[in-house]
Formats: sequence, structure tokens, C-alpha cells
Amino acid sequence: MANNIQAIRGMHDVLPEQTPLWQYIELCIRDILGAYGYSEIRLPIVEKTELFKRSIGEVTDIVEKEMYTFDDRNGDSLTLRPEGTAGCLRACLEHGLLHNQVHRLWYYGPMYRHERPQKGRYRQFFQLGVETYGMAGPDIDAELILLMDRLWKKLGIRDKVRLQLNSLGTMPERMVYRETLVNYFQGHLEQLDEDSLRRLKTNPLRILDTKNPVMQQVVANAPELTDYLGDDSRQHFNAITTMLDDLGISYELNSRLVRGLDYYSKTVFEWVTDELGSQGTVCAGGRYDGLIEQLGGKPNHAVGFAMGIERLLALMETLANVQLASPVDVYMIRVGEAAEQEGMRFAEAIRDEIPGLKLQVNCGGGSFKSQFKKADKSGAEFAIILGDDEVSRGEVSVKALRNNEQEQQNMTQQQAVEFLIEHR
Repeated sequence: MANNIQAIRGMHDVLPEQTPLWQYIELCIRDILGAYGYSEIRLPIVEKTELFKRSIGEVTDIVEKEMYTFDDRNGDSLTLRPEGTAGCLRACLEHGLLHNQVHRLWYYGPMYRHERPQKGRYRQFFQLGVETYGMAGPDIDAELILLMDRLWKKLGIRDKVRLQLNSLGTMPERMVYRETLVNYFQGHLEQLDEDSLRRLKTNPLRILDTKNPVMQQVVANAPELTDYLGDDSRQHFNAITTMLDDLGISYELNSRLVRGLDYYSKTVFEWVTDELGSQGTVCAGGRYDGLIEQLGGKPNHAVGFAMGIERLLALMETLANVQLASPVDVYMIRVGEAAEQEGMRFAEAIRDEIPGLKLQVNCGGGSFKSQFKKADKSGAEFAIILGDDEVSRGEVSVKALRNNEQEQQNMTQQQAVEFLIEHR
């Protein structure tokens, strides 16, 4: 007997009992983004490998170690997208969306990285990405933070997350700081771990983000980027914090906050939680004006963020008060040949009369007892019962499944429709 084929390591199935929470989060996302006037864009999950080499950088962990890259039958190198920012920007450049235009866009879907699977970190993972183009001022940076603050409140987890802010300045400012930082760490090589020694040559700012407890002291004593910011960068950042203060949004200034990708400038931010152990970042983003030119566009402005859905799910599952709607409102039991035929017709009539009602019809036969067990297990509020006797009288029976306040009631089909409308 052949062995069962299982899912690829790090890629998980979302089972029926899990999807209601996913759907609830997705609905909240759509509602909040719609309230701020953002438009959805749908993007391919496969892009040319060159796109990520140019945007993320060839000497990054993502490109060197984590991407799923393959040659297609034409010999072109393709990659399953490890993140969405580059693909979204590629689409906007390709279709001329950035020419003298302002855009607020969002996308949602799976991303792929060949990382070591652990709780909250998968090789296929879902992300919400939000990207804005054509706006240079600090107000759009603040709007993205306000948007997420509203989403956390809607999901009931605002008290579980903290906002951290920093400014990375402009590229010239960061290059001066980078040189100073390299000189500092070269004077403390004996205190750097292997990963930091490698980053010293490729992306020294990432050393500041180390999780190695042995290195905390040497990092704490490192020069701070804020001392190297110019007037424009300072004014931009101060304007953001002033807006957040005015609107009552709490935040923490974190001078060691850097993003893993080189294309960020000025504002960077993260929403973090203490509920998920080492996988504490739930949402992260910032400004990346320089990436547009890097991918062949004219100078422009961009700021956005990405939110990991699996980490958000893990955070919400720590709450005991998440109430989700049942996937079924009404379950129809049919016993007898005439009832099976009439029940299907009546179910369609109910769906016509009550749009949005989730009505599940028992299929595959079975005794009344077995069907009633299925009705109860479905989570439905009510069961509609048809037997051949009810059909001959032009009636149905309605039974409340979630309380004992009502006995089974006999009524006409039209009365049953009115009953369901009244009790929605």
C-alpha cells in the first residue's frame, strides 16, 4: 500500500473549523481599508527572480538562502514571491499607475520563504500588504499607523500590541552613520557572534536588531542613528509623533529599530506583542522612496507595511472571548421520498426570500435521528423538518437547536420563511 502524501514541511492546511476566524479577520481588513479609501490589487505569486534581487538585494538572507527559485521551461529564472512590496511596485510601474498619480493599494495572499518552520513562522505564510504612492508628507505615514490602530481595536487586541517607531533618515545620512557603526563594531569584533560578523560586511545596521543576549551590551553602547539625521528627516519624524500624540496613539521610540530590507528610509515602525515569544512582530513597515528608482521608475514617494496573518491568528487565539458566527444558520432535515424532493425546492425558495441566510440541506439520506444529530453538530440555530406527512399537509416543522425555550412548531412554508426572517 502506497504511503499517504502529506503537506510540504512548513506549509499548512487551513481546516474548516479554522476558516471562520480567517474569514472574520479578512472581513475586518476589508472594512477598515475600505473606510480609508484603499483599493485592492491582485498580483501573481510568481515573479522574475531579478525583481527580488534588485529590490531586496542579492546579499540578503532572503535572496541567498530563503527564496523558492526555479528555471521554467524557457530557461527563465522565476521565484515564488517572498514578500509583496516589489511585486506591487512592479505592477504599478508596468501599468503606468505612478505617473502624476496618488494611490492607496492593498493586497492579500500567500508568500514563500524557505525558513526553519516554527510557531508563527511558516514557509508558506499569508500577508496583508498595504502600499501608498505619490505622497511625500508625514501625514500618510501617520495614516497607516492610524489604520492599523483601528484594526487592532476592531479585532479586540489593541491592548496586546505595542507600536515602536524610528527614523532611518535618508540614504546619504544612513551611509555616514553606517561608516561610523562599522568602525565601532570593528573595535569590538571579539564581542560579535558569527551572524553579526557576516552582517558587518553586508548590512551592519541589522546587527542592532540582534536577539543574542550576549551582544546586548555592545549594541546598547553603539552610536545612535538619530544623531546623524538631517533637519528634514527630523522634521518629518517629529511631525508624525505630533500627529500621533494629538490623536492619542501611544508609541515607543526605539532607536535600534531597523528593517530587514535595505530600501527603507525615514519612517520605520513595528507593532509588536509579548504574547508570542520570539515571533513578536505582528506588523511592520515604513517609507521606501528610493525603491521606485531602483526598479526603473522616476523619483517618487512610497510608504507601506505588511502584516502576518498567521501571527495575528496566533495572537487572537490567546483570547478567550473571540465569538465567531456559525457557518450554518438553518439545517434542513428531509425524511421520505416526497420530502427529499419538496425540501430541495423549498430550500431554494428560502434562499430567494432571505439573501445571506446560511441554509444547509441534509444530503445522502439517513434516519430522522441521524439527521437531527447532524443538524445539532452543524451549529445551526434552527432545524427545518420535512417528512412525507408534512409535505402532504403543506407544512414544515421548525425546531430551535440552541435553547429550550421553544418546542417544535408546525407551520406553513410561508410562515416558516417569516419565522426565519423574524429570528435572524
